[in-house]
Amino acid sequence: MPYPEEELVSILKNGGVDFTSSLPCEKIKFLLELLPESFFHVPLTREEEGVGISAGAALAGKRPAMFVQSSGIGNMVNALLSLTAFYTLPLSIFISHRGIHKEKIAAQVPMGYRLAGVLKGAGISYSMIRKQEDFGMIKKVLNRMYKKNMIHAFLMSPALWKTADPDRQMSEVRVRTRQHLMKKTEPSSKQTRSSLSLLSRFEILQTMAPFITSKAVICNLGWPAKELFYVKHQPSNFYMLGSMGMASPIGLGISLTSTKEVLVIDGDGSLLMNPGILATAAHYAPSNLTILAIDNSSYGSTGDQPTLTGSCVDLEAVARGFGIRNTVKVSNKRQITYAMKKSHPELRFIHALARAGNEDVPNITLDYLKNKKQFQRFLKNESS
Repeated sequence: MPYPEEELVSILKNGGVDFTSSLPCEKIKFLLELLPESFFHVPLTREEEGVGISAGAALAGKRPAMFVQSSGIGNMVNALLSLTAFYTLPLSIFISHRGIHKEKIAAQVPMGYRLAGVLKGAGISYSMIRKQEDFGMIKKVLNRMYKKNMIHAFLMSPALWKTADPDRQMSEVRVRTRQHLMKKTEPSSKQTRSSLSLLSRFEILQTMAPFITSKAVICNLGWPAKELFYVKHQPSNFYMLGSMGMASPIGLGISLTSTKEVLVIDGDGSLLMNPGILATAAHYAPSNLTILAIDNSSYGSTGDQPTLTGSCVDLEAVARGFGIRNTVKVSNKRQITYAMKKSHPELRFIHALARAGNEDVPNITLDYLKNKKQFQRFLKNESS
């Protein structure tokens, strides 16, 4: 009988899985080492980020699978419900079910014992995989869940891997690495917001609108999405309605699985919630991805409460610190126009300083599932 890790990888291949992501767990370390050899694989900085990246891949027609441990589900529930389930996107989640079998870390026990209840309460279907013979259940579920655009979790007991030889040596993980040295990060501008005459987010969107035609645009939730819908609706726009912090992960997932030029319109509050996505984006550095961070130092959709970019955080410096080489800070129409028109041979981060405030525009009238279908049709038409 093959090692359980090898059998599971074979089942995933036969089930059509073609995009994977993971965070480490010691119990499944051999399995995780096999994934990059068999699939396009993304190492994550946080589980929630993986939900967004997987959603982008699913929008582009891929069959994504995530590999996490029990505790990671706690970081994923909102994104799973308000993004993956809300937009009826498929995702298989393989969970190293900690806390239930010879667990040596006491902190793993509470989530491990309550995990099935958490999934049940969230309305997420799941299967218990306790022994290698249970892998047949995975075969039955995979094809059905991808065809029906479902989320399904496989709770894999640590007892599964007990037959593996502890001295077994797996091949070194083959992941994409940088083949060039990072440019030294330049110090951020000393210019303060108070010394600039800043545009509103709405005015920034108006300025950039002529340059986003036929681009795959992922727009941050709340007022930014409403303003973009008013300024320039097009079938290639995907409007976030929930899942704060997921705009850039979705954009990265699409850029890794599509030839389309991808523009993410993100915000300071959302990026501060999930900054690790900048590291993951820098690692892959897709040349077809631009992240536009409209930074108004405010949680604009919840009452303009201040964010820390108004006191101590420079998002451009953060992006460069995470390894994004091509960055620029803009604050007026001329600079925005130049940045949007300029070609870029690599991943790009545009830090657009803005003043706080929302434009009084109507709500989005487009049904969210119709929006998803229009967007998927655009992505599928790779020739346009």
